[in-house]
Amino acid sequence: MYNLTAKMYDGNNKLMEDAGEFVVHVTDINDNSPVFPRTYNGSIMERSKIGTKVVEVRATDADDPTTANGELRYSLRPEGDRSVFEIDSFTGMISSRTDSLDRETKGQYVVVVQAQDTRGMASGSTATTSVTLTVMDLNDNMASFTKQLYELQVPENHKLKEKIGTLLLEDRDQIQNKDPIFTITPPFNSIFDVESSTSKDGNLMLKQALDYETKSSYSFSVHVRENNFQFPADNKDTALTKTQVNIRVIDVDEPPVFSKAIYNFNVMEETIVTNIGAVTARDPDKANKSIRYSIEDKDCPIGINPITGQLSTLRKLDRELKATHIFQVKAEEEPSGLQSFVKVNVLVQDINDNEPELDVDEIFVCENDRAETVIGTLKALDEDDQIPYFSFYLTKKNDNFSLIDNKNNTADIKVKQGTFSLDDPRDYSLEVGISDGGRPPKSSVTRLPIKVCRCDARRVQTQCKAATLRMGVSVHALIAILLCILTILVIVILIVLRKRYKKETLAGMKNSGEIHEQLVTYDEEGGGEMDTNGYDVSILTSARHDGSILQPPHPSLYAMVQKPHHHAPPQACKGDMAVMIEVKKDEADHDRDGFPYDTLHIYGYEGPESLAGSLSSLDSSSTGSSLDYDFLSEWGPRFRTLAELYGVDGSDSHSPY
Repeated sequence: MYNLTAKMYDGNNKLMEDAGEFVVHVTDINDNSPVFPRTYNGSIMERSKIGTKVVEVRATDADDPTTANGELRYSLRPEGDRSVFEIDSFTGMISSRTDSLDRETKGQYVVVVQAQDTRGMASGSTATTSVTLTVMDLNDNMASFTKQLYELQVPENHKLKEKIGTLLLEDRDQIQNKDPIFTITPPFNSIFDVESSTSKDGNLMLKQALDYETKSSYSFSVHVRENNFQFPADNKDTALTKTQVNIRVIDVDEPPVFSKAIYNFNVMEETIVTNIGAVTARDPDKANKSIRYSIEDKDCPIGINPITGQLSTLRKLDRELKATHIFQVKAEEEPSGLQSFVKVNVLVQDINDNEPELDVDEIFVCENDRAETVIGTLKALDEDDQIPYFSFYLTKKNDNFSLIDNKNNTADIKVKQGTFSLDDPRDYSLEVGISDGGRPPKSSVTRLPIKVCRCDARRVQTQCKAATLRMGVSVHALIAILLCILTILVIVILIVLRKRYKKETLAGMKNSGEIHEQLVTYDEEGGGEMDTNGYDVSILTSARHDGSILQPPHPSLYAMVQKPHHHAPPQACKGDMAVMIEVKKDEADHDRDGFPYDTLHIYGYEGPESLAGSLSSLDSSSTGSSLDYDFLSEWGPRFRTLAELYGVDGSDSHSPY
C-alpha cells in the first residue's frame, strides 16, 4: 500500500491547486518460498506416553501472512520415521504416536518436516528440513550374569579387601542407569563380598583371611538385582540373576604366626628373673617347621631362649631408670627363613629399694626466737613407686631444738630453748632420720644445718651467720671415695720405691769404681782410621783395682780406637782379650746382618789375666806400650786394620797419625 498526493498545473506549467491524496494498494503474489531459519533436534524419554511433545519446528515466508501466500502448513515426509512421530500442521510441534519407544531397540529417529505456503495447497511453495530425535535411556533392563558358573583360585595369603576376581554382568541400559546390588548366600557372606566396579560388574573381594590348612575350597551362590528399577524389565524372563562361584584355595609357605598380637609381662626390679614368660609362634603350614626366636633390639636387658621363646633378664632392672622395656621378638622358620615380628612390653614392678631424701628449704633461727617457735617444716621424697608413709626422728639428742612428727609426711622443727646470738661461734645442726614405712623399710640420716640470723619483728632475716653445708653421703659413695684414695696412695708408694731403687743402683755403680768408655759409632766402609783422631783412649774401660771385671751384658755399639803413638816391643802372649776377639770374630762370621770386614766392634771387656795388661791410658803413660799385637795379622783380612793400628812397622817410632 502506498499513500500518494495529486497536484494540477496549467499550460504554462503553473500549479493551479492540489488535487488531493490517493492510496495505492499492491496486490501480493506468491513469489517467496518458506525458509527454515535453523536446524532442529529433539529428545524423548523411552517408554513415554502417546502424544508426548518432542520439539517445535518453525519456518518463515516473506509473502503476506494474511493471504494464502504466507500461510504455512507443516507435514512429515514419508521418507522419515513418521510412523512413530506426528507433527501439528499449524504449529509444527512434533510429538510421539506410540508409548513403546525402546532405546535398546532403536535409540535415534530422523523425521523430515515439510513447510508449504498457500495453506498447503499443491500449488504452493515448499521447504524441508531433517529433524533428529534421540530416545533417552531409563533403567528398564535387569542386570544378568554372563556365566552360570565362575571358577576362581586364590592363594591363602591373599590380602584382605583386595579383588579375587570379576563377575561379569550384561545390562543393555546405559552405564549411568545401571545400579546392580549383589548378595552372597550365608555364611559365606562373612568371608567374601561382591562390590560394584566402575563398569558396573561385580568384583569379588576377600573379607576374612583364608587358611589352606583349615579349608581349601569354597562354593556359594551370588545374586544380583537392580536398584531403583523404573519399569518392568524387558528381559525379566531371560535375565540370569544368580550364579555359582567355586573358589579353590592355593597353599603357600606362610611365615610364623604368634599366639598373641602383643605380649605384656611384669618383672620385679633389682632381681634376676629366669622365667618372665614365653613368646610362642607356630608354623601355620602342614609342614610345621621349627622356629627360632631372637631379640633384634640392641642393649635390650631381656634375653630369650631361641628354642622355647622363654624370656629372662640379663641384668637387674631399675624401675627408677626405666619403668617399661619395649622390644620386638623375631620368629624365623628354619630353613625357609620366613620371619614374623611381635611387640613385647615388660613392665618393671617397683620394690622399696630407694632411701628417702630430705626435702627442705634453708632453716634458720632468729636471735629472739622463743621456745616452741616453729622455725621450719620438713618434707621427704622417695623415688619408689610405692605410696610412702614418712616418719621423722632425731638420731641424736639436741638441747636447743626438737623435732615433732606431724604424722602426715611432714615434721616441724621447734626451738626447745635459747638464746641465740650471731656472736656465738657455735654452729647448730640436727641429725634427722627418715623412714619411708615400705616393705622392707628404708631409712636415711641427713645432717641439717641451722643458721643463726638477726630478724625483724616479722621474722624476716636482716643478717645471718653462715652455717656449715648439709652433708648427706651414702655408704656406697663413701666406699667409692675410700677406694679412690687407697688407689692413689698405692700409686704414690710405687713411684717413690721406683725412684729410690734407681737412686741406690746409681750410687752402687759409682762406688764400684766403674768407668764407662766413650762410644763412637763407626759404620762406614773403607779405612776410616783418620776419623778417630778426636777419640780419647784415656777413658777406655779399665779393670777395677780389686781385679773384678764389670762387663756390659750386650755391647751393641762400635768404638773408634785411636792408633797408639809409640809401639812397644812385641810379646807373643794371648790372654782373655784374644779369646774374646776370637769369639767376636766367630759371631761376626756367622752374622748375616753383620757389618763389612773393615768395621770395628766395641770391645768393652778386658781380661784380668791378660799379659797385654790394661789398654786404658788412665794407669799408664802415653809414651808407648810393651804389648805385641802382631798376632792380629794372622787372623785374616778382617783384622788387618786392627793389626795396622796396633802393630810396629820397625822403621817408624813415632805415631802414624
